[in-house]
Amino acid sequence: MSSGTEPATRAAGQASSAENPWPVRTVARKIADWIHRLGAVWVEGQVTQVNARPGTSTAFLTLRDPAADVSMTVTCPARLLREIEPPLRDGASVVVHAKPTFFLGRGTLSLRANEIRPVGIGELLARIERLRRLLAAEGLFAAERKRRLPFLPRGIGLITGRASAAEHDVLVNAQARWPAVAFHVVNTAVQGVNAVPQIIRALSRLDADPDVDVIVIARGGGSVEDLLPFSDEALCRAVAAAGTPVVSAIGHEPDSPLLDHVADLRCSTPTDAGKRVVPDVREETARVHQLRDRARRALHGWVDTQCRLLDQLRSRPSLADPLGPIERRATEVETQRERGRRAVLTTLSREQAALASARARLAALGPSATLERGYAVVQFSDAEGNLKVLRSVSDIADGATLRVRVADGAVRATVQGHEE
Repeated sequence: MSSGTEPATRAAGQASSAENPWPVRTVARKIADWIHRLGAVWVEGQVTQVNARPGTSTAFLTLRDPAADVSMTVTCPARLLREIEPPLRDGASVVVHAKPTFFLGRGTLSLRANEIRPVGIGELLARIERLRRLLAAEGLFAAERKRRLPFLPRGIGLITGRASAAEHDVLVNAQARWPAVAFHVVNTAVQGVNAVPQIIRALSRLDADPDVDVIVIARGGGSVEDLLPFSDEALCRAVAAAGTPVVSAIGHEPDSPLLDHVADLRCSTPTDAGKRVVPDVREETARVHQLRDRARRALHGWVDTQCRLLDQLRSRPSLADPLGPIERRATEVETQRERGRRAVLTTLSREQAALASARARLAALGPSATLERGYAVVQFSDAEGNLKVLRSVSDIADGATLRVRVADGAVRATVQGHEE
C-alpha cells in the first residue's frame, strides 16, 4: 500500500515537467482541493432538465444563465425538489445556495445545493420594472428612434412558434388583406430557456435578408413566466439594434412585455399584426377608384372652366370682329393725317404771307429801293481803315478816296474840292 502512494506523494511535492509529469489523479486532486476550499454562493438562473427519479436520494438539474449560453449542473437532495410548491419545471427562475464541488472520479464540476428558492411573480415583475427603467434611460423606448413601416413590404419575416395559433392568425389576416404578400417564417421556441437565443438568431437571419422589409415577432397569450423571454435584456437590445423595422405582437391586449416598448410598432395581438403590416387590397382599390373619380371630376371641371373662359374671350368685340377696330382706327388715322396736312398747309400759307409782307416792308424801308430811284451812298475810310457813310463835307479832305454805291454796284471817286 505504501509503495503505491509514495511515488504519487513525491510527484505531488515536486513541480511538474516533461521528465517528471503529474498523474491525472494528482491534477484532479489538486483541482478538487482548491475548489473544495471555495465557500458556498447564491446563484440565480433558469432551471432546465430536472431529473428526480423516484426512489433516489439525489436529484439533478441544470441551471442556465438566460442572458448567455452558459449552464452548470446542480445536484441536491431529492427532498428539496419535493418540498417546492408548485413543482419546478423547465424555464422556472430560481435562486440556489450551493457549494462548488469537483467529482474526482469523473473530473466534473457541479454545484451541490442545500437550498433552492423559486423566484416569485412579484420579484420577476420588480426585475422587469428595473430593466424597463434602465432601457428607457438609455433611450431604447424613445419615439424618435422608431421607424415607420413600409406601405407595402416586399417580404415579411415572421418569428413565432411552430404550428401556433399566432402564426395562423398573422398569416391568415395578412393574406386576407393582401393575397400576394410574401412571408419568410422562422419557427422558434417562444417560451422556456431556448426561446431567447433562438429568437435572436432568427432575428439576425431575417435582418440580413434583403428581401425582408418588416419583421414580426408573434406569440399568443400566457402567464408572466411564459412571456418572460420577451422581456429579456439581450432580446430587447437585439431588436433595438436591428436595421429592419420590428413589430411586436405578443400575447393579448393587457400583456405588455418590454419587447413592445423597444419594437418599432406594438400590436395588441397577432391578429392585429396581420392587419397592420400590409394594406387592405379592397380599401386600396376603393381608394384608387375614389381618387380616379376625383381626378376625373377635377379634370372635367377644369376643362369646363377653360371652355367658358374661351367662350367669354371669343365673345369679346376684339375677337368677334378683329378687323373692324383696325379699319376704324385706320379711318381715324387717315382723318387725323388729312387734318394735320391741312393745318400744316394753312400754317405755311400764313407764314409765307407774313414773310412776304415783312419782305415788302423791309424793301420799302431799305436802301436798295432808294438806290433804284437814282440815289447813291458815299462811303470813306477812316484812320483805322473802316468804311463809314459820308454825312458831311467836313468829314473828308481833298484827295481822299470815296466809295460810291449805286443800285447796281459801286465806283471809286477822288475828292477834288468842297461845295457848300
